[in-house]
Amino acid sequence: MTSAVEPLVAVVTTDLSAITRGRFVVESRLQKTAATGVGWLQANLSMTPFNSIVDPNPWGSSGDLRLIPDLKARFRTERTGSATPFDMVAGDIVELDGSPWLGCTRTMLRDALAELKAATGLSVIAAFEHEFNIAGGSFAPAHSMSFAALRRTDPFAPNLMAALEEAGVGPEVVIAEFGSEQFEVTHEPADALTAADRAVAIREITREVARNAGWRASFAPKVAPDAVGNGVHIHFSFVDEAGKPATYDPARPGGLSAKAGAFCAGVLRHLPAMTAMTASSVSSFYRLKPHSWSSSYTWLADRDREASLRICPTVTIGGRDPARQYNVEYRAADATGNPYLSLAAIIRAGLEGLKADLPSPPLVTGDPTLMSETERAELGLVRLPETLPAALDALLADKTVTGWFAPIFIETFVGLKQHEAERLAGLDPAAICDLYRTLY
Repeated sequence: MTSAVEPLVAVVTTDLSAITRGRFVVESRLQKTAATGVGWLQANLSMTPFNSIVDPNPWGSSGDLRLIPDLKARFRTERTGSATPFDMVAGDIVELDGSPWLGCTRTMLRDALAELKAATGLSVIAAFEHEFNIAGGSFAPAHSMSFAALRRTDPFAPNLMAALEEAGVGPEVVIAEFGSEQFEVTHEPADALTAADRAVAIREITREVARNAGWRASFAPKVAPDAVGNGVHIHFSFVDEAGKPATYDPARPGGLSAKAGAFCAGVLRHLPAMTAMTASSVSSFYRLKPHSWSSSYTWLADRDREASLRICPTVTIGGRDPARQYNVEYRAADATGNPYLSLAAIIRAGLEGLKADLPSPPLVTGDPTLMSETERAELGLVRLPETLPAALDALLADKTVTGWFAPIFIETFVGLKQHEAERLAGLDPAAICDLYRTLY
């Protein structure tokens, strides 16, 4: 008589290509594995989305690390439709003596949060909105965002929400989005590290539920040059040391508190340099264009979806407290950006604004493309980089941003992204979008 197959648990990390990779262990060994982790190596940081390692890279073929599972960041569900449970634990990459490794993006986010709290007393609450396309469904035509557009995929949406709920992601809403075969899923706000862990889990669970329906889910920024883009909208707000909301001040423009305003000013100041980290592929820049409901200039606005930083609406129905809802949305991001690195960069930039006590940015209204250069300059509107190579140039030119990371990390990141841009240089936008559609 054959015994039942023991389920596997994946201990994972998400790399600079935003691909989640790891090692699998049988479930009964997970607790033992948590003590010393599983093997990893430095050169994995130079892995491309094309299943290759950049050569040359700063790491070479020698060296060893450990990937330690954080059992508080375990996502398990039996509702994806697979034969065995989906079971994934986010891990931290450490040296062989257990000390943090300089290339671990999850550690980078944890360190950025700790420094923000030490300097200001503030903690970050965050949430990630994910947009994605489904291919292979042969769905009947339906209107954008309509009841029918979601129901024609049944039971995909309820299966997805059930899997996310059981996994502990805290899903809020799933919708049929504006684009063709495009959908969006959101989760409840959480502390920033948990939110980034959830972002990883959402992507992998969505892909698995879609695969088991015979389809393919793609989070690529553009699945075709003329398609509606898929963004990752990163929401953030603050609580003080007593756990009270610290983002909202009804007496100030837009309701943005002085500290939150300084934070936003820091983000906008360093946004051109950060773009390569948060929108991290060649096709990302087909999306970051004016009139695309993404972002294209460094501007803060109240409820305008063209802005890079958008103050989100609050609801006062039934006497609800706006302070606990109030948050800002960072829109210059997509799923080719590592969620830990993206959020760490946002926090580091915001902390620079707080340290410098920058004034809140002006709330911009109107279309920047219709403004004169003088008007844009007066409002602090700078065009975001328009290609990945330009974004890398902006990154290297901003010594504050590169100074947040070890030099070898910046060398690795830039080398990886330069390789990606060079590899695709001979392809037209349609071929590039089609390739990323299959990779993400």
